[in-house]
Amino acid sequence: MAKNKYKEKHMAKPIENHDTAAWANQGRLKAVSKVNLPTEEQVRNAKEHVDANQK
Repeated sequence: MAKNKYKEKHMAKPIENHDTAAWANQGRLKAVSKVNLPTEEQVRNAKEHVDANQK
């Protein structure tokens, strides 16, 4: 048994937060390819995020 009990206890917690993922707020799907097309608001939010985090 490992000495690090914290790691074993918290292994079930997911690392990623999928609430803000690109596929979380679908605008619509393409018919044949089933590709997610985000809403205009989501595209605007993504652009603002990228612009704010540029180096």
